[in-house]
Amino acid sequence: MSAGLSACVIACNEEQELARCLDAIVDLVDEVVVVVDASSLDGTEKIARERAQRVVVRPYAGDIEQKRHAVGLATHDWVLVIDPDEVVPGECALELRDALQGADDALAGIELNRITRHLGRWIRHGDFFPDWTLRVFRRSRAHWEGTNPHGRVVVEGRVARMATPIQHYSYRDLADQVDRIQRFSAAAAVALHERGRPARVRDLVLRPPARFLRAYVQKRGFLDGVPGLVIAAATAFHVFLKYAKLWELERVKNDCP
Repeated sequence: MSAGLSACVIACNEEQELARCLDAIVDLVDEVVVVVDASSLDGTEKIARERAQRVVVRPYAGDIEQKRHAVGLATHDWVLVIDPDEVVPGECALELRDALQGADDALAGIELNRITRHLGRWIRHGDFFPDWTLRVFRRSRAHWEGTNPHGRVVVEGRVARMATPIQHYSYRDLADQVDRIQRFSAAAAVALHERGRPARVRDLVLRPPARFLRAYVQKRGFLDGVPGLVIAAATAFHVFLKYAKLWELERVKNDCP
């Protein structure tokens, strides 16, 4: 490619996914940077050192902070930020290569669509798909916004989209999804609490069913069968837990002597 491309990955206990992710981009990128969470207990660091040009182990400081650090270690201006449970298929890699070879000065970023494999099938409706996310960008024109654990990149310039989605192997099973809901809802509640967002009963009463109806009816999650129903219910539960934990944080703060 005329423009060099660095892949930036953050990982913790990802030995089952990381090799597949990095092997899929070996012919696409010029450099791989992996930031490994210092609390990782499996073979993640070993796999990273076998496949990446630069590996750094550091304590987890938050999703945005870890990714910002990984991007800061990249050699090239163009970066691909990818998670260990994601795979860039060959057709998408070809599209990206062509887009970067023909990139003009106005192009600052490229959005990728993600298709998720869960509960035995590719999910093509509901809150899971389409799932456009800015993953390829010029780091000299980009900055991070949002709150953990779901920060986002904002760029100054034109943003293009690729037709072929990347593959997202997000959850091993339903139990894994529930475990992540627990972690992500806690992180989101803490972020809201730190911003001074008050806990409201109407959030607990109205937001979860509204999210279910959006995912299952408005976004046609019912077309994915029983998995679509389960995903919509789990998403609504995530919303409920987020605001319930926010209420708990506020109550604990007010109860402290």
